[in-house]
Amino acid sequence: MDALFLWFWHVINFLLPSLGLATLMFFVLRVRGSALARTQPRRVWGSLLLANFAISIVGVAVTGLDGAMLTYGAMVLVSGVVSASFAKR
Repeated sequence: MDALFLWFWHVINFLLPSLGLATLMFFVLRVRGSALARTQPRRVWGSLLLANFAISIVGVAVTGLDGAMLTYGAMVLVSGVVSASFAKR
């Protein structure tokens, strides 16, 4: 039972940076007045979240480490690009 508990918290901590960054970028888009973020919030937030999850998984595959700074840097870059594409609409 202890191993299952540790595995659960490891998965939660693996996904939490993606979730936090997607939520932060979504609120930044809403504050800055993105019409798409106001009319279709699930689409915008979901796209940011999926992009961040994908970067987390690719980061583990490439570096072999969970939580590598290269992965976090790529996550911020991709979030910025996706947010910029939503800000233009």
